[in-house]
Amino acid sequence: MGLSWILYCVGLYPEVQKRIVEELDEIFQNGTEREVTREDLKKMKYLESTIKETFRLYPVGPIFVRECTETLEILGHTIYPGSCFLIFPYALHRDPEYFPDPEKFIPERFFPENSRGRHPYAYIPFSAGPRNCIGQKYAMMELKTLAANILRNLRITSLDPRDKIKVIPTMILANTEPLRLRFDRR
Repeated sequence: MGLSWILYCVGLYPEVQKRIVEELDEIFQNGTEREVTREDLKKMKYLESTIKETFRLYPVGPIFVRECTETLEILGHTIYPGSCFLIFPYALHRDPEYFPDPEKFIPERFFPENSRGRHPYAYIPFSAGPRNCIGQKYAMMELKTLAANILRNLRITSLDPRDKIKVIPTMILANTEPLRLRFDRR
């Protein structure tokens, strides 16, 4: 579902797609035949920021459950060991304290200069701490490779505006209807 959300967001924001394509054209010298290398992936800064912004708005894992291991005081309430916490990245990632204009799609939020000082747990699409996703680096490499190969060859248009999207938080964050995209050769 992660790649679907990425392609949906890229297709929804032509200026973002244009900038990704410019980055890819520079990396691949306008070629579409060469395979993506590890060195290429390191250069895909804007594409990576776009993926992160997509997962801020549409985290693939919509709910994490964690068990409290020590007594905590939170907002005047005592939380005891053994209590379970439900963590909702979908809501957390929309906190305007950490993400001004939280409903706007702004990949530049994830540029290093714009991420400085942000609480490390304000953005947790792969969870965080000792129980985070062990495959998150691999997932990012895979998503960048797939998105790069698609965008080197195709132009994407999302057919449904964001206000028509109705997400359901099951094991993954999905839309109630298929995401409708149009692909045209570049």
